[in-house]
Amino acid sequence: MTGRTSRLRRVRRLVPGRVTRGPEGRAKRGAQPKVVALGGGHGLSASLAALRRITGDLTAVVTVADDGGSSGRLRDELGVLPPGDLRKALAALCGDDDWGQTWARVIKHRFTSEGDLHDHAVGNLLIVALWEQLGDPVQALDLVGKLLGAHGRVLPMSAVPLELQALVKGHDPADPDAVTTVRGQATVALTPGEVQSVHVVPEDPPAVPEAVAAVLDADWVVLGPGSWFSSVIPHLLVPELLEALQETKARRVLSLNLAPQPGETDGFSPQRHLEVLARHAPKLALDVVLADEAAVPDRESLTEAAKRLGAAVELAPVAAPDGSPTHDPELLAAAYDRIFRMHGRIGPWR
Repeated sequence: MTGRTSRLRRVRRLVPGRVTRGPEGRAKRGAQPKVVALGGGHGLSASLAALRRITGDLTAVVTVADDGGSSGRLRDELGVLPPGDLRKALAALCGDDDWGQTWARVIKHRFTSEGDLHDHAVGNLLIVALWEQLGDPVQALDLVGKLLGAHGRVLPMSAVPLELQALVKGHDPADPDAVTTVRGQATVALTPGEVQSVHVVPEDPPAVPEAVAAVLDADWVVLGPGSWFSSVIPHLLVPELLEALQETKARRVLSLNLAPQPGETDGFSPQRHLEVLARHAPKLALDVVLADEAAVPDRESLTEAAKRLGAAVELAPVAAPDGSPTHDPELLAAAYDRIFRMHGRIGPWR
């Protein structure tokens, strides 16, 4: 037995499931789906804003490789996990009432000054202050969520800050055929070259036990949308988290982006996103691939790529009606709800 497998088994024992289950491990009729959403940045926020509309049992597992802006400065100065993507996830889980929307605005507020506080987000400072006070990142995030009235829980994917590194072809425009190592999530996200693969440093980072337990205990796991190489794939680079994703009895849905991202995925077709994912985690199977019907020019190729991962393709209108490449929360919620009902192991949740 490997040490990592042993740790995974300890997680199963120490963090029990939160939902009563019936025969064959199925959630009892009438229970809400227990959903875990993985990602980072604006993509995860879009997914959470949709999912909180259809379940009250929601956990966000967030990347911790951000090294830019306010998060990067706090990480460098204090040696803490980058709080920015965690803050965005908490804001997305705020309710639509006055309390929720007021706090969402407050934690997203950035200072404008000529001094050291310039561009720091209030929520980043609040999270880091509680980390220092409590000495426990998970407990601190739970407390912030309680203050905000968040409709779900937010967890970091790893207990240590990570450095994202990528092999990039043509990062230097003067040498378009050269493959170089690009370091840092902010740099990878904006590279003018073609990202070949990514990895994290340290190479075997510890997963947060509560995040692993949430994945193992879920009914559904949602991966994406988001920056493919810097927000989605990093979850597959934390060994214990990847093992949990492979072992969980939950159904797994991958939500594709509405358009390629300048830099990271320029020129990528929807099916190429799946191929890249499979290269980084060849043993990971999926159940459903969700895509906006208007963003899939070749449905047959996407269907074939999804089938190689064990997944069916669900096409639905999930884009904002203003034509921007952003997901509409209500439309995305309707798509998730339909997938959970059609592909779930049990009957209607409500």
